[in-house]
Amino acid sequence: MELHMIILTGVLVTVAVYLLLSRNMIRMILGTAVLSHAVHLLLITMGGAADGHVPLLGESAGPYVDALPQALILTAIVISFATTAFLLVLAYRTYQETGTDDLDQIRRARRE
Repeated sequence: MELHMIILTGVLVTVAVYLLLSRNMIRMILGTAVLSHAVHLLLITMGGAADGHVPLLGESAGPYVDALPQALILTAIVISFATTAFLLVLAYRTYQETGTDDLDQIRRARRE
């Protein structure tokens, strides 16, 4: 199970890097969102979510899952959502001003 999650994390990082290297602003924003999800999945995997039990009173005394990585990831999800929303608004405003979302065309228009 853990190996599958690590492979999925690698695939998500690969997709994110491909999107980040694009000239289109929307693809770059989607790349940052996918990369943040890959990091969340990696943290969950490294936190050992599949290895332990829920830490409840009266349950077995087996190994428990640490709740700290899950709490940190929940906070990171909220922050990445806010960052993605800000970047989308910034891209929309840039599109309104320039009429394009291609970064090369924006650079050329800015030089002229």
